[in-house]
Amino acid sequence: MEKLKNYIHGEWVEGTGNGIPLYNAVTGEQVAVSDTEGLNFEQALDFGRTVGYKNLSSMTFYDRGEMLKKVALYLLERKKKYYALSYKTGATHADSWVDIEGGFGTFFTYSGLAKRMLPNTPFWVDGETQKISANGTFLGTHILTPSEGVSVQINAYNFPVWGMLEKLSTSLLAGVPSIVKPSPYGSYLTNAVFQDMIESGVLPEGALQLICGEPGNILDYVQDGDSVLFTGSATTGRKLKSLPSVSGNSVRFNMEADSLNCSILGLDAKPGTPEFDLFIKEVRTEMTTKAGQKCTAIRRIIVPENLIGDVQNALSKALDQTKIGNPLSRETRMGSLVGKQQYDEVL
Repeated sequence: MEKLKNYIHGEWVEGTGNGIPLYNAVTGEQVAVSDTEGLNFEQALDFGRTVGYKNLSSMTFYDRGEMLKKVALYLLERKKKYYALSYKTGATHADSWVDIEGGFGTFFTYSGLAKRMLPNTPFWVDGETQKISANGTFLGTHILTPSEGVSVQINAYNFPVWGMLEKLSTSLLAGVPSIVKPSPYGSYLTNAVFQDMIESGVLPEGALQLICGEPGNILDYVQDGDSVLFTGSATTGRKLKSLPSVSGNSVRFNMEADSLNCSILGLDAKPGTPEFDLFIKEVRTEMTTKAGQKCTAIRRIIVPENLIGDVQNALSKALDQTKIGNPLSRETRMGSLVGKQQYDEVL
């Protein structure tokens, strides 16, 4: 059984424990094991702050943007093998396209932003020089430089590729080294993409590190200048944000947590109108894409009282046409939940 390796200090390292077994969401067969036991997280953070920061901060925005583009092109050429792994997470082909090629698209987008919006320098002079004193002897200029710290990125289970790349696109363009911590679910897919990013030879030493498994005590070692980017439940996010090492060291904490989304049908969108048909189509899409495991999935459907029956009937017919099954079949429109634990939580 494959044991996923972690990428720390510029080397691929296996954990020393038994690890967490990872299963195929559809068949229940074990796919891999993730393990972070024995890793020195304090050294990993220090490696990013020193080696990673030095290499990234010396690059210009144009250089960093070109780096993103080269990595995205390298991954795009290898996308077929990522789809094969994505199906094991329960994702359909359409789900996988959003996750995999949507993730690559994020790198391409931020690469373009570098040329269109940012200067060809390692820093950004924000605005004009401000005259503060009356005679011009006291002037002020805002200069934005890469933060002298590490971005610890804790990602959710629903988008193993895009969830990682959306955070990395901004941190790499800003010149900030990152440590990626994916959810154990689907981390074998994250690991495969990350391996190719390193093997591309495009990224400078120390720019990225990866830990697949439990986060251990990594947040005990964050300090002023570091940041934590968290995607997951609000309960877990609040708990992490309140850690003494985070709150006591003024570590920047960005949290994308539980979403409360709804779809609203207008009074004049009656059966037979294009708006009504579009509403039904979009509600079905939001209910079935990624089997509902995404932040934009709706929790409520709000419709005029006199149209409740019409909506129920139309939505029931639309859902009846949704084929649920193994993502290996292109006919499948909704795959499985990501794992047994998620299944138990839903029930």
